[in-house]
Amino acid sequence: MRHGKKFNHLGRKTAHRKAMLSNMACSLIEHKRINTTLAKAKALRQFVEPIVTKSKDDTTHNRRIAFKYLRNKYAVTELFKNVSVKIADRPGGYLRIIKLGNRLGDNAEMAMIEFVDYNEVYAANAGKKKTTRRGRRKKSTETVEATETKAEETSEETKTED
Repeated sequence: MRHGKKFNHLGRKTAHRKAMLSNMACSLIEHKRINTTLAKAKALRQFVEPIVTKSKDDTTHNRRIAFKYLRNKYAVTELFKNVSVKIADRPGGYLRIIKLGNRLGDNAEMAMIEFVDYNEVYAANAGKKKTTRRGRRKKSTETVEATETKAEETSEETKTED
């Protein structure tokens, strides 16, 4: 039974697990993308997303909370100066996990974890507006101009007849 089992312990004692997640989080903030095992990536996402949410509001208290988890002042500075500005309008879901297949040595499932807003490949498509095929076709500018001129001609004819 899994009563009260809220997170993956990753086969480590508490101190080792916290240190490992802290180091991985600092690397992720510094490089914006890292490769790791799928289980570690999922645990890291749970660890980092609340810290990134705190970084949206740049206060001394939030910086101290972030430093408590990360224990690296350069990572905290990068998080509050650069990352928080880029993700300011996003309500959550700051990280993306992409499965990469299995590692050759031990057949462990590998994954890449990255910040969503820092991937230029997906961001290039975000600028384009998605077109839908629903509804009627919009009139082209030529047909709009033609109908306007016809309307003007008919209004002039009605004025001259009166």
